[in-house]
Amino acid sequence: MTETSAGRPPALDARDERHHEPGAEPWWNESWYFDFAAPDGSLGGYVRIGLYPNQGVAWYWACVVGEGRPLVTVVDHEVPLPAPGSLEVRSEGLWADHTIEAPFDHVTLGCEAFGLRVDDPAEVYEPGGPRGERVPLGLDLEWETDGGVYAYPPGATRYEVPCRVHGRVLVGDETVELDGVGQRDHSWGERDWWVLGWTWTAGRLDDGTRFHGTSIRFGDQPVPYHPGYVLPPGGPLTGVDRTASRPRTGRAGLPTGDTVEVGDLRLEVTPVAFAPVLLEDGTGRVSRFPRALCRFRDPAGGRDGVGWTEWNQPQPA
Repeated sequence: MTETSAGRPPALDARDERHHEPGAEPWWNESWYFDFAAPDGSLGGYVRIGLYPNQGVAWYWACVVGEGRPLVTVVDHEVPLPAPGSLEVRSEGLWADHTIEAPFDHVTLGCEAFGLRVDDPAEVYEPGGPRGERVPLGLDLEWETDGGVYAYPPGATRYEVPCRVHGRVLVGDETVELDGVGQRDHSWGERDWWVLGWTWTAGRLDDGTRFHGTSIRFGDQPVPYHPGYVLPPGGPLTGVDRTASRPRTGRAGLPTGDTVEVGDLRLEVTPVAFAPVLLEDGTGRVSRFPRALCRFRDPAGGRDGVGWTEWNQPQPA
């Protein structure tokens, strides 16, 4: 394990919170994720803005899910790129902005969109896409850093930030005041969704422990690059050099559960609600990307928690 001080790791600069010079790869991407969850795991959501300058578009995803709630999702892979240096995007039925108020400390996010209410998340994978009711979706949220920032080890240009999240979520005519937990991350480089599979997870346990882990696979074989961290109450944030994932999949590949290890921390993962995305590269390659609001259980320590988990699932040709 390697210890990282709370706050900004020395490998990062305040400029890393903003845009980077694109590479030449067709699928070079720069993305920002913003996850949030109510402390009891009853409601959550996430936003991803991904810039693909060599494709000439941005991808925008936003969703709200919860126990006993239908999925409300926005997935638009043809959003015009924002102005240089900006993270404000506009498209038909979509406006969103993402503002770094204080590097590595405070981010605000506003989103006004029409989402699709979907009763069965697996319909996202069906030819022609899911069917559902168009409903207004709004987010007015703030992410405030909770304890530290984790820079990935050499091999990836990426960092993760555990956060407290508060603000307002609007779905249809419903308004929810949120005072919860979450994670945000920022990465840049080539992102070929159709080659590597992975499990990514992050959350908070009820004693205040924060954690994150990524386990990467090529086909059925693990790749020996599996970063993560554990941040106990009061710190310090400690990077781990071993993570593992053993998902159990059900219909349409949606996981029914997972056993995740982040260093010495072993967690049982139970999905609460899914917000999947179907990823196609235009040449026939397809990947399924189920993302889920999850509850976590630490059997050894008797602790519970909430957060988000994703599984990238490249499909056979």
